[in-house]
Amino acid sequence: MTNCTKWLTSTALGFAIALPALAQDAQGCKDHPLFNRMKGYVLSTCEQSGFDASQFPVGPAVVQNDGSPARMVSVEGAKTTLQYYAQEGVVPASALQVMRNFQNAVKAAGGTVEGEYEHGPSDLSSIGGGHRATTLKMSKNGKEVWTLIRAENQGPYDIVIIEKEAMKQEIVAKDLLDKINRDGVVALYINFDTAKATIQPESMKIIDEVAAMLKGAGNLTLEVGGHTDNIGAAAANQTLSEARAKSVVAALIQRGIAASRLQAKGYGQTVPIADNRSEDGRVKNRRVELKKS
Repeated sequence: MTNCTKWLTSTALGFAIALPALAQDAQGCKDHPLFNRMKGYVLSTCEQSGFDASQFPVGPAVVQNDGSPARMVSVEGAKTTLQYYAQEGVVPASALQVMRNFQNAVKAAGGTVEGEYEHGPSDLSSIGGGHRATTLKMSKNGKEVWTLIRAENQGPYDIVIIEKEAMKQEIVAKDLLDKINRDGVVALYINFDTAKATIQPESMKIIDEVAAMLKGAGNLTLEVGGHTDNIGAAAANQTLSEARAKSVVAALIQRGIAASRLQAKGYGQTVPIADNRSEDGRVKNRRVELKKS
């Protein structure tokens, strides 16, 4: 094991000595609590979001001209993006050295390597020799943490970290009614099992708020519309959106709302409210809308 590998394995996950911030670090930027930097590197850019999504390549190693991964997994939650450059006078690490350091650190902490790529997918790093990417997964306080390390040979490397979490629906019954009366429609972000219409337990609070709203507004009738992003076949998305709308209606009926006040309708991917070319846009498009009828 090299000295660099030994250093990162013991400190990259923040369990030991924290490397002091360098004077050249970008203003306001600091290492993520889980990962210290490669020795001799400067933090040049940083970006954080309380809730976002990112695509992580997973599957067996791929070494081919187009760098295509076996498959991509979309993960949502708190997102941190960091980029590092070697300090002036420091010999930059190879892309392989950076990748192996982080892989060893995560595995030492009980995590797993979910994918490893030379060149990397075209939307993750530049195509050409010396570029590598790896997807890592570990657990922190019972929450999945997904990390993508992207490194350029003898150049910069960056880290994308998603602390997986369901989007919190903060609107309550009164807010729902006010918005529907004002706008005629409100979008809900209900979490379902992947590619299924099963409502996940954490989203039942949203269903409860909708039921409370309907009980407090006895004359209100609603169309419950299911919407998807454009990933996958359009016909499958249409079927899925219909099933999810029906699932929400069924959950409301179980809470004492008359079936005559509710109509389920699926729109599939036909009515996006954001750009499907971005991860953030696709998150917004995967929704259930309540429309005054």
